[in-house]
Amino acid sequence: MTVAATFADFATEWAPRIEGALEEIVPASDARPGELHAAMRHALFPGGKRLRPMLALIGARVTGGDVEAAVRPGAALELLHTYSLVHDDLPCMDDDDLRRGRPTCHKVFGDAVAVLAGDALLTLAFEVVAEGGAAAVRCLGRAAGSLGMVGGQAADLAAEGREDPGSFEELRWIHDHKTGALITASLEVGALAGGAGGNLSSLRQYGEKIGRAFQIADDVLDVTGTAEQIGKPPGSDEERRKLTYPAILGLEEARAQAQALADEAAALAGAICAGGERSTLDVDQGLLQDLASRIVTRSA
Repeated sequence: MTVAATFADFATEWAPRIEGALEEIVPASDARPGELHAAMRHALFPGGKRLRPMLALIGARVTGGDVEAAVRPGAALELLHTYSLVHDDLPCMDDDDLRRGRPTCHKVFGDAVAVLAGDALLTLAFEVVAEGGAAAVRCLGRAAGSLGMVGGQAADLAAEGREDPGSFEELRWIHDHKTGALITASLEVGALAGGAGGNLSSLRQYGEKIGRAFQIADDVLDVTGTAEQIGKPPGSDEERRKLTYPAILGLEEARAQAQALADEAAALAGAICAGGERSTLDVDQGLLQDLASRIVTRSA
């Protein structure tokens, strides 16, 4: 079998395995309590890019681990990410009507059921990631909590709607935690679940750089994209006066920063793959480089 050398080919190869795992993991809508399970499935299917599970599988592959062993722990990343979207969309937070091109969970099932659906997805994520071992659980817990994603979300809400524009340092801290922490953890969880040993420092650095680049690209798409591309109304960040890269740096400088980060991430590919399988070393480096480029050139 040909080893995928681009992110698109890798995702095509492994997406069915992730979708199958998610279908197995999440209870059916007719399992009691049916409305809760229906709400969980509404939020999860049909899914978005499944980027975080793909990152987990890539983390396993480029460090010489067992990709198959990372499938279910990788799916857990999508459960946790989706919980965060369900809660982000609630009226008490971002109050969004659309997510992934469909009515948000609370618009269909009501606020209370949406809160519980998010809670259930979060809890299920930790049940499943435990299959990857204690280190994977610790990694995900650290990235998802008050010192990671939730902390970033809290700071993001606190900065929203202020009169002062905020500082670049504050902006970077918020998004490194709100978005970047889980992207970095996805790579590391996959490596740990796949049985990779050794120092994962270069992999973490790569994750931090593509995580920051991903958020900049998201901020740019909110300005330049369409509802069909991004799955929700564009311009919502500016309307809420959120702290974003285009707001602080301007659109062109934000794009330049994202590209520079992608280039820095790509330069780490050799160090990351040094511990991987020698037979696929060049291909794995190419995969990481292509992924870094894809992060900043995507249109959705």
